[in-house]
Amino acid sequence: MVIKPDQSERDALAVLVNLAKAEDLGEGDITCTILPAGIKCTGKFIAREKLIFCGGAFLEQIAASYDEAIATTVLVDEGTEVETGEVLAEWSGPAGAILSAERVALNFLQRLSGIATMTRKYVDAVAGTSATIYDTRKTTPAWRRLEKYAVRVGGGKNHRLGLYDAVIIKDNHLAVMNWEDLAGKIASLRKSLSKGGFIEIEVDNLEQLREALAMDVDVIMLDNMPVDQLAAAVAMRNELCPSRSVELEASGGITLENVRQAAETGVERIAIGALTHSAPAVDIAMEVHKDNS
Repeated sequence: MVIKPDQSERDALAVLVNLAKAEDLGEGDITCTILPAGIKCTGKFIAREKLIFCGGAFLEQIAASYDEAIATTVLVDEGTEVETGEVLAEWSGPAGAILSAERVALNFLQRLSGIATMTRKYVDAVAGTSATIYDTRKTTPAWRRLEKYAVRVGGGKNHRLGLYDAVIIKDNHLAVMNWEDLAGKIASLRKSLSKGGFIEIEVDNLEQLREALAMDVDVIMLDNMPVDQLAAAVAMRNELCPSRSVELEASGGITLENVRQAAETGVERIAIGALTHSAPAVDIAMEVHKDNS
């Protein structure tokens, strides 16, 4: 099975769960062979730290891949901030299946909730400004759909999904072609865009920005510019493009400590690779109790 560009989050989840299940379960859960036949239990997913919950929407699908007899109850909505000790969801049913599926389910919840939690911190940090937090393509291989879903749950927005749905002309493209040829090629690029696609170009300095503003682009990425240069870039854009039809995107070197400063320069977009490549997994555990009914 492969993940295709047009697949949904649930399609991607099905592929990943099958891989995770095969990796973890192998030929079977040896430990669970000691359990009494027909024994049932309830497993509670519990937050062990303050977090933004993400992944509850996938728990039923994960459970069904092990045993359709597992009943799933999600107690917390996606994107909800929860406190330590809060019960997020429950599984009830065959004990062997629940215990076999426990770690895989927790791995998904911890990873996705970690991304949503980090994203929310960035979103809160720029609240009240004109800036929106975006993710990047710096995602775990094959996890992109789910990780970008978690960014949305955390309050951020998704940048392009891949190389197929938008154009970003970066410094490495320019390293192997002439800047002077760009303007003429952009028109042909726009013809190949699908609905919702956009054209973005990366610039390293204000001189390049001035040239880029004269081109038919939708977004200009301001790469690794300090705050004073970001402010100067916004002023230049506002002067040369008073309609503000070209959005400016700060990218590179943005942290929780300086994201507010970047946002206050007036850029519309801030792209943060750390949302997906550096978000730590949060602490979620499962507590199991024997069902005596």
